[in-house]
Amino acid sequence: MTERIVSFVMSGGVGSRLWPLSREDNPKQFHDLSGDGSMLAKTLRRLTARPEGETPIFLIAAERHADRVHADLAGLDLAGGGPLFEPTGRNTAAAVALATLRTLSEFGDSLVLVVPSDHEISTPRQFWQSVEAGTEAARSGRLVVFGIKPTQPETGYGYIEVAAESGGTFDVSRFVEKPDIETAQSYLKAGNFYWNTGIFLFRAVAMRDAFIAFQPDIWLATEAAYRAATSDLSGLYMPLELYAAIPSNSIDYAIMERAKDIAMVPAGFRWNDLGSWQSLLDVGPADDRGNVIIGDVVAIDCENSYIRSDGRLLSAIGMKDIAIVSTSDATFVAPVSHSQHVKKIVEQLEKSGRLETRFTPAHDRVIESGAWRRRVHHWLFQETLPLWSTSGVDERHGGFHEALGLDASPLMKPKRMRTMARQVYAFAVARARGWDGPADRLINHGIAFMAGKGRTDKGGWVRTLNVDGSVADATEDAYDHSCVLLALAHAHMSGNPDALRLGEETFAFLDAHLEDSRMTGFLETSDGKGERRSNPHMHLLEAFLAWHQATGERAHLRRAARIIDLFRSHFFDPESWTLGEYFDAEWKPSAGEKGSWTEPGHHFEWASLLVDFAGRSGQAELSGFARKLYASATANGLNRATGLAYGAVSRQGLPLDLISRSWPQAEAVKAAIALDGSGGPDLKPEIEARVGRLFRWHIDPAPLGLWIDRIDERGRSLASDVPASIFYHLVCALTQYLDSTADPKA
Repeated sequence: MTERIVSFVMSGGVGSRLWPLSREDNPKQFHDLSGDGSMLAKTLRRLTARPEGETPIFLIAAERHADRVHADLAGLDLAGGGPLFEPTGRNTAAAVALATLRTLSEFGDSLVLVVPSDHEISTPRQFWQSVEAGTEAARSGRLVVFGIKPTQPETGYGYIEVAAESGGTFDVSRFVEKPDIETAQSYLKAGNFYWNTGIFLFRAVAMRDAFIAFQPDIWLATEAAYRAATSDLSGLYMPLELYAAIPSNSIDYAIMERAKDIAMVPAGFRWNDLGSWQSLLDVGPADDRGNVIIGDVVAIDCENSYIRSDGRLLSAIGMKDIAIVSTSDATFVAPVSHSQHVKKIVEQLEKSGRLETRFTPAHDRVIESGAWRRRVHHWLFQETLPLWSTSGVDERHGGFHEALGLDASPLMKPKRMRTMARQVYAFAVARARGWDGPADRLINHGIAFMAGKGRTDKGGWVRTLNVDGSVADATEDAYDHSCVLLALAHAHMSGNPDALRLGEETFAFLDAHLEDSRMTGFLETSDGKGERRSNPHMHLLEAFLAWHQATGERAHLRRAARIIDLFRSHFFDPESWTLGEYFDAEWKPSAGEKGSWTEPGHHFEWASLLVDFAGRSGQAELSGFARKLYASATANGLNRATGLAYGAVSRQGLPLDLISRSWPQAEAVKAAIALDGSGGPDLKPEIEARVGRLFRWHIDPAPLGLWIDRIDERGRSLASDVPASIFYHLVCALTQYLDSTADPKA
């Protein structure tokens, strides 16, 4: 009876050597590069084609690609297998350990076959003949690899050096990384070097023992994540906090280069890892002059060239041995012989904060720009503004209610000064965008309550008032003063008669009592106590820019510039592209977890403000910082299950607060709008996607005019009320969306 082989497909790579086609959100295994479907689908079909013997097929893939994976799995009989989703990539050693654990738990000490998802093998019968040729060595406890006899000195592949041969199986002497051309030529001449296919066959217990001997930390961490995994009909899901703790290493470095008595089977199948444009030229359908032409291309007098357009017309004349690949937002041109070096382009783009390596502009990803306009306009002007301008206003005691219940009834909570100010600001913004509601009355109502009840003896503003307007907490807080200044700037632009005077008094207080005497930013409170935070400075920057807009006075821009200096020198980390939250008195990151705490929502807010300041000051390089903040927040700060921003992540990308609140999603919309007009890539598709997520998770499930503020990591509501402090985030983001998508001819 033919022995069972449990097969695992690894589908976690990005395939950056095939940029600009392959990107982080759409890596090469999901592309149809040589016909007959995606690389992943072809790999799965090849595994199902085993002539005889039980072959359960599993897939190890990124959780963020779950929809694409399920599409490729449709109609395939996996013989009891299924997808295992990684919440974050931890390299191939973790994937092989996971495959081993799954096999041991379901099938005992069976043979395990691990294959990449993105290699071209056009001869499935010969593939299985080669695998079967390695089963005897694997059954005896040896780890088995498969090698391809080189046909040319290839610098893009790893190599296997072999020694003695017995019964068609060779002993492996060593594994060699990708060589330079001279070394590759020497390997070809030596005759005992093979290309490494990255395909492995082994007994589950043999691989477990190898991990325990050489990488016990990887094994134990993977085992902990696997034991805590949850499953449903769509697949097995590892918990992020446990899976992220697995050391990241390749199976070659972790195990294969350390283990003894490894066997190699010479592969009898045609193989290409499709890792370069040269390799696609080799396998693609060529014309009579050796060109592979794909898409809307006109090529005249070209030879041996790979020319591809995934969008507009591409024309070329006289090209020889050249790769030209054009998408709707990027074009790559290089000699085919140099196409392995595309990674250098990708690295340069990522260093400069460009987003073209991460996102794919495609018609099936994105609706047309402005697709959400009607829904956004209706929700703002017919649902939420009417509700909050009535139920959200405390007509008895003054000011605004701190929160509403999910039945839209006011909740009797203490009134924070920042919330009162933000409501004034939101109604002023709505007025400026054409809202025909009672904005002037609401602005006057809010400022009268704030100024009448919330001033301190020194001319500042209190932190919190009781429902009836009496003082609950008289602390003079920099965060609250930033919100008050922002509200007063917009109230002044709306024509409020008291806003300018109150603003001048607040600036005088700020300078006298909240500015650090060492001229290094502002204190948290007027008593100078407490750790330092970047967040109040961000909101002060926002307020200073608003006052510059309101008055045109460059003094406000100079105030903003001092915050920008702090951002450059202390807040922003150029290595991780992250922004710190907590600092000591010398602006050094706080000790412990707080020192590595970053918030994706604040990354988005800072990105918008940096673009704004760059436009006013002429410091164009700040837009690069903004792109880096946006890129790091979207790369490391999003929940893959929902697409929403987490509350907080570490500088290394480990989630620290798994809750997704509504305001970071609104700020992500604002950041994408700001960056879309800053000279970078077209982010209109990204804007639509972010507005869609905001409505999908936070607005549409809520009662009319309200929103779900808190969502857990699985997309379930945790909301018990609707905080008024979020209202301004939503109003400002969505009015900016309406402005950015307005028809200029209308």
